[in-house]
Amino acid sequence: MNFAPDLAAVTHGIQLAVAPVFFLTAVSGMIAATAARLGRIIDRARLLENRLDTGNIDELRSLKMYAELKQLRHRGWLVNGCIALLTLCAMLIGLTIILLFLGETSELPTLKIATISFLSGVACFLAALLCFLAETLQATKLLKFAERPIKPSA
Repeated sequence: MNFAPDLAAVTHGIQLAVAPVFFLTAVSGMIAATAARLGRIIDRARLLENRLDTGNIDELRSLKMYAELKQLRHRGWLVNGCIALLTLCAMLIGLTIILLFLGETSELPTLKIATISFLSGVACFLAALLCFLAETLQATKLLKFAERPIKPSA
């Protein structure tokens, strides 16, 4: 394997490889936001489980809490899927950066692999966005905006 002997080829290789780094920055921000959502889901589930463990809850209320726990489990599954897709996306973009740099500074034929790697990373990012959207929609279904509690009539 021969590497480029001149500084211009190395400089161009670095410039070419840096462009996907901006995408990688967006992915890392998305991972942070999604991880924060997962933390909130876990905190809410622990709160409900602790309340249920005390045993001082009427049956109707406990059924609602179990239903919410089921929805939280589903939301957690969506968020975990989102984080997995984002992590795979970051790895593919990192691979793209390596391949672009090696392709520019050596004689390795990496263009096709770099193209596939980059497009696969974008596909993972789009799938992660779909998981994020689904989780967000699921979260808003849990909310009860301005619902008045039903009081038994006397």
